Amino acid sequence: MSKKPKPTACLVLADGTVFYGKGFGAVGETTAELCFNTAMTGYQEIMTDPSYAGQVVTFTFPHIGNTGVNPEDDETQDPVAAGMVVKWDPTEPSNWRAAEDLAAWLAKRGRIGIGGLDTRRLTRAIRQQGAPHVALAHDPDGNFDLEALVAKARKFPGLVGLDLARDVTCAQSYRWDEMRWAWPDGFPKLKDAKHKVVAIDYGAKRNILRCLASAGCDVTVLPATATAEEVLALNPDGVFLSNGPGDPAATGSYAVPMIQEVLNTTDLPIFGICLGHQMLALALGAKTIKMNHGHHGANHPVKDKTTGKVEITSMNHGFTVDAQTLPDGVQETHISLFDGSNCGIAMDNRPVFSVQYHPEASPGPMDSYYLFERFAEAMAARATA
Repeated sequence: MSKKPKPTACLVLADGTVFYGKGFGAVGETTAELCFNTAMTGYQEIMTDPSYAGQVVTFTFPHIGNTGVNPEDDETQDPVAAGMVVKWDPTEPSNWRAAEDLAAWLAKRGRIGIGGLDTRRLTRAIRQQGAPHVALAHDPDGNFDLEALVAKARKFPGLVGLDLARDVTCAQSYRWDEMRWAWPDGFPKLKDAKHKVVAIDYGAKRNILRCLASAGCDVTVLPATATAEEVLALNPDGVFLSNGPGDPAATGSYAVPMIQEVLNTTDLPIFGICLGHQMLALALGAKTIKMNHGHHGANHPVKDKTTGKVEITSMNHGFTVDAQTLPDGVQETHISLFDGSNCGIAMDNRPVFSVQYHPEASPGPMDSYYLFERFAEAMAARATA
């Protein structure tokens, strides 16, 4: 009778629970918060989304790796998520766009994967107990110091109070003119810009910048620590606040004063997504709170309270705006139909608004693109006022 193969990877929770599996990607160890994502597609975009900094992602969909990876689908230069957990070993790529297989791609970029786990059990545990702190290890020889790994998981500081935007933001400003992908030529360049936009990079996804360009925006991206003086020196027609990772209250220590100064000294349209939504809410006087296990997936129904329309959205956040703390003059515009949490705000009588979800990710597929058009229309209206 043949021996059962020795596990080459393990996932260790801070409470001492151990899951064994088959390792792939990079060899080594990492500690992080564990979350789960319910999307059926887009694993490469998820792994390269800067909003996943400090997190290991459990994929509830089992067929991970089947479309391979390619440079066009990266949301930033390299994977940002700390690691990935899957039910089955990554499958061989079967897609005409594939340039590389997932395991090799992860190995080259220093990210660990583990396959063969009961992801349904993991997901239930996360839902019931909250997002745990974990240590993920991959050793081809299967040698693991479990006591040390449990200790490392317990020492992980967690995301509360952690400013990760500084770690994933750009080092210096740059221009962006690449538009959304279009058959057959790929990503066209914007030739006739109508609006000048300054985008603050708290961990911006490339496809958000492409959507801004496709809406006619000449985009200049500034680091997360940019001051109001630096923003306004570019004489923009509007300001965009990007997605990003970590605790919004920690990032807000330097981001909120900038946003408040722009709000108090100009009438510029402002549009925020994800962490940018939370930054705007904090700047307006609201508060944010840590969620039990957050929202991560591409099937989240969100209701637009102003129109009654329901959008199928992509989400990735572990903190949320506390709608009970929104001040007078700020309306809640969108809510999650899963749990009623806040998903959008807008100022009364000013073109300042934001959403918690990701309209650029197109799970609907075009349910939420109107938000970029609304931003462009607000800049056009201001220009002709």
